[in-house]
Amino acid sequence: MEIKKFNIRVYGIVLHKGHVLLTDEFRLGMRMTKFPGGGLELGEGTADCLKREFREELEQEITVKEHIYTTDYFQPTRLLSEPQQLISIYYRVELKDYTVLKTSSRVFDFKEIKDGAQAFRWVKLSSMSAKEVTFPIDQKIVPMLKANYNR
Repeated sequence: MEIKKFNIRVYGIVLHKGHVLLTDEFRLGMRMTKFPGGGLELGEGTADCLKREFREELEQEITVKEHIYTTDYFQPTRLLSEPQQLISIYYRVELKDYTVLKTSSRVFDFKEIKDGAQAFRWVKLSSMSAKEVTFPIDQKIVPMLKANYNR
């Protein structure tokens, strides 16, 4: 497996009233649960990427509060046909308006299973398990959140 490019992903950790925001998605032929965010585009800063992703996916403006973690080990992509080195960057963010966010209490609460389907939900941080998120890097973040933000 020869890797010739980076895939930089930027994620926002939204904490509110003891809960963390997750996104359930159907992409690349599979169901996945992760933190909201997405891919960095050329010419874009990481905070600007995150703001764009939240506008596109949640129709929300955010304030980036602090850097939480950047991948510090080699992680190849698992789902793409062309192998890439994955770099994930996590920030704690706050929504401008929590009252208009559409969420569900059910996992994978989609109208139909098709590529791009997405639903958001709050999970209680104190009882959250790393197994509730799909990808290894997100699974590494969960105990960090519980240790540092579980109030």
